Amino acid sequence: MALKKLSPKGEWFVDPSGRKVILRGVNLGGDTKVPYPNGGTQFPTDFSDHKEVSFIGRPFPLEEAESHFTRLKLWGFNVLRLLTTWEAVEHKGPGEYDEAYLNYFTEIVRLAGEYGFYVFIDFHQDVWSRMTGGDGAPGWIFEKLGIDYQKLSEADAAIVMQRAYDYSNPGIRQENNYPTMCWSQNYRYAGNGILWTLFFGGRDFAPHFLIDGKNVQDYLQDHYLGCMKQIAERVKQFDFVLGFDSLNEPGKGFIGRAMNDRGLINKEEDPAKPGLAWSPIDALYSSHGHSVDLPYLTLKVWKGGFVPSKTVTVNQNQVSIWLPESPGDPFQLEGAYTITKDGTPFIEKNDFFQQVNGKEIDFDRDYLIPFMRTVGKTIQAIRSDWMVFIEREASDAFTNPHLNGEVPPLSVNAAHWYDILTLLFKTFLYPIAIDTLTKRPVFGRSGIESMYIRQLTRIKDTANSVPGKIPSLVGEFGIPFDLQGGKAYKEWKKGNHSPKIWKRHVMALDAMYNAMDSLFLSNTLWNYTASNENDLMVGDGWNQEDLSIYSKDQVIPGSDPDVYGGGGRAIEGFCRPYAAMIQGTPIKMEYQLETREFVLEWISDLEIPEPSLIKIPRFVYPNGVQIVLSNAEKISETNGELTVKGNGGKSSVTLRPL
Repeated sequence: MALKKLSPKGEWFVDPSGRKVILRGVNLGGDTKVPYPNGGTQFPTDFSDHKEVSFIGRPFPLEEAESHFTRLKLWGFNVLRLLTTWEAVEHKGPGEYDEAYLNYFTEIVRLAGEYGFYVFIDFHQDVWSRMTGGDGAPGWIFEKLGIDYQKLSEADAAIVMQRAYDYSNPGIRQENNYPTMCWSQNYRYAGNGILWTLFFGGRDFAPHFLIDGKNVQDYLQDHYLGCMKQIAERVKQFDFVLGFDSLNEPGKGFIGRAMNDRGLINKEEDPAKPGLAWSPIDALYSSHGHSVDLPYLTLKVWKGGFVPSKTVTVNQNQVSIWLPESPGDPFQLEGAYTITKDGTPFIEKNDFFQQVNGKEIDFDRDYLIPFMRTVGKTIQAIRSDWMVFIEREASDAFTNPHLNGEVPPLSVNAAHWYDILTLLFKTFLYPIAIDTLTKRPVFGRSGIESMYIRQLTRIKDTANSVPGKIPSLVGEFGIPFDLQGGKAYKEWKKGNHSPKIWKRHVMALDAMYNAMDSLFLSNTLWNYTASNENDLMVGDGWNQEDLSIYSKDQVIPGSDPDVYGGGGRAIEGFCRPYAAMIQGTPIKMEYQLETREFVLEWISDLEIPEPSLIKIPRFVYPNGVQIVLSNAEKISETNGELTVKGNGGKSSVTLRPL
């Protein structure tokens, strides 16, 4: 059955009959950031093959599509945030697109629709590129900017797992070489600081920096958008494709920061962050081959955040990242700072990245939101009904929930949300957790759930602040599965395949979904990785992250795909009933994990001819379901879906296992 085209209407997604739609799905997948088959961070590399790599086989080879899509469908999901990267499309060189990959990706999209999934496409990046410790942009860009990508790690201009990890001692965490979750610190290092500033603000902060006759900002953005167009042209015939993400978790670079600001002060809108406290001048000066002493910040809960704990000397080997033939650092050339005769830096304009032509700048208003509008124009020129899933800098969506500017037409607020302490420390704090917004403790399951609701309400309020409101879809949320040093994996290896080994994971996910249900939020869980392994070095194949709800190591041959033994982890945590399409307006959606009782209450609208559709995965109701209706009638029950029609006014349905 063909999926009906969805459109945004106020805070909801709606189908052509007027039903309000809740989208629940996954990010596909965590290893799509790296080349196939051996591009994961568990393999050492100097990236010298960056023009020859291939991403065909990410998120999985075509011959495996049936098993993965079947599993996701049986779990009840109805949407995929499908990842690709700029590098996957344009790794060979400027304007040289990987046609074989584009054909492969188009086929993955087509198959997703065949299995009943809506799709939106995410041009993913984390901390700019693989060469700067993440993923996203192709390697040839560094050469165009006059930067030697092979020097970034040794110059301490980026933390790169493939250069820092000791591969002679695999399968473990190496906190001294490559601390857990340290990759995100790269946003403040020189590699990211320079690249993001040029990508978003090159016209203002490096007006004389031209590449092939274009300002550096236009050059970079045109190539990024060129790749988006390549995919857009190939998928425009599919009505189930909802649109495109603007850009995953964009970085600000140095924009908005004082040259000497090391970010040591805990401000509510800009909290201090863990790791090295780089100021823009520290990063730029060091990039020329100078050593710098920097404060290192660690978490001190009783001090309310991250505070300096020691001093670290960076770039001790005095390595420059600039190629010999490069004109050099564009910001120095524009007069932001000089290096004096005695070799020390002198700041000429401390507000260089804060003011343009005497006016105070705002990153969202002046750079990010105009970029989102450009993305909107680009994709809507190809298909006018496509939505733009807009994303701000990751922590801003959470700490400073306000859209300062006019968003593109057909926008969706696709902010990300995580329980930060669970993510950073790979432990679910229960029964006492800390609310990172208020810095206060919360207690028990109800306290944690209430905290999640408060935090998610901030995200929803962002969308509601847009004139006429826009829908919200939480583009990423989830938990690490290697909680407590991979305790569940050790149990599994010993032969304990009981669901109990996932007890803490289930508890965390259940609280997150309960909070989403109470706000009727659409979401895509991070993530589903086909190549995932129960290995502290490997996980999702990227920087020791391990958030996949599936692992090939959880497969017991002969098992059904959607039950334990079929590859799923903590299945009770995410496989649950929900109202996917509502004939009217929902007023309550609630699921009790212990009893498996589900309740939907809605104001049924007789103007809407189509019934409400509720997903009832067979994992939750293996022996069937008891249905109790109030002011409503059952229409059908088939293939994990129940349809019911309200008779006008308040209607409800309660489901219990038989």
